[in-house]
Amino acid sequence: MVKEFEESSRSALLIRQSFLDLRDNFRRAVDPSLVVGSKGSKVRKQIVLDGPVSCGKSIALAMLVHWAREEGWLVLYVPSGREWTHGGLFYKNPQTCLWDTPVQAANILQDFSKYNVSLLKKLKCNTLDPIPLGEGAGVGWPKGIDKMPISEDSTLYDLVQAGINNTHAAVGVVVRLRKELSDVKDVPVLIAIDQYNSWFTFSEYEEPVTVRACRPVHARELATVNAFRSMLHENDMMVGAFSHSTAVGKHRQELPDVPTDARINFPRYNLDEADSVCHYYLRQRLVSHDAFSEVNWKKIYYLSNGNGTEMRYLVPFMR
Repeated sequence: MVKEFEESSRSALLIRQSFLDLRDNFRRAVDPSLVVGSKGSKVRKQIVLDGPVSCGKSIALAMLVHWAREEGWLVLYVPSGREWTHGGLFYKNPQTCLWDTPVQAANILQDFSKYNVSLLKKLKCNTLDPIPLGEGAGVGWPKGIDKMPISEDSTLYDLVQAGINNTHAAVGVVVRLRKELSDVKDVPVLIAIDQYNSWFTFSEYEEPVTVRACRPVHARELATVNAFRSMLHENDMMVGAFSHSTAVGKHRQELPDVPTDARINFPRYNLDEADSVCHYYLRQRLVSHDAFSEVNWKKIYYLSNGNGTEMRYLVPFMR
């Protein structure tokens, strides 16, 4: 997206009907009065965006997150689900039998705090049970203490900062945060996950089982992914987008922890959207006026089958 903004010399996005339908779905989920008299489809609080490569799933998700934040919602946005399952350090937690990834957990909390500071400072913690401590990033287990207390007047901001400042508590805070988000009633809460399909396959990590053999660790065995992957929380608003650039392969239609009717197919450009996009490229001088014509841009549209990335690549070659 940033590369496109630089090349076109303008930060602009196409508002597609498919995005408006997605936005209106969550708007109706928050305000049931909008459903009365609406001819839209069934309101869904959990959605998985699927569709062909480069059809705009990630862009639509980012636009939804931006809109929700402008509306004053509390949004936990995961722009790269794959980063939760790759890199950093990982340790087996004997208490949970799950794998802790404290480096990723700290990054999750930092990103969440960065865009939600004002809201987090207003929301009180609903669960005051102590946070279990785990192995820290490169520093081993804590000495003389195995839990971090939560005071009665703690806010979600205090909870998140505790996880950022204490590497032993980072994973435990992320897991607790998932429960706290379900308990928030003062503002709408949206959990948005890009590359959601990376949470249904194997991670980068391996567990030694013999001197010469290792077992791949599945994403569901990671404590952070295990806490956030499920969409079976009836009242929680969640949206995930599949990414076919992560090379995780094609998943079956029915996924564990995902409602059977959650998956929707995000379409490629239709003819009207392709018309708008090509004329935008013309205005931004990405194609010559002499070469541009209705016949030529339609050729590109049909040649790419409405694939936005391919159209963007082919337009400058219009002759």
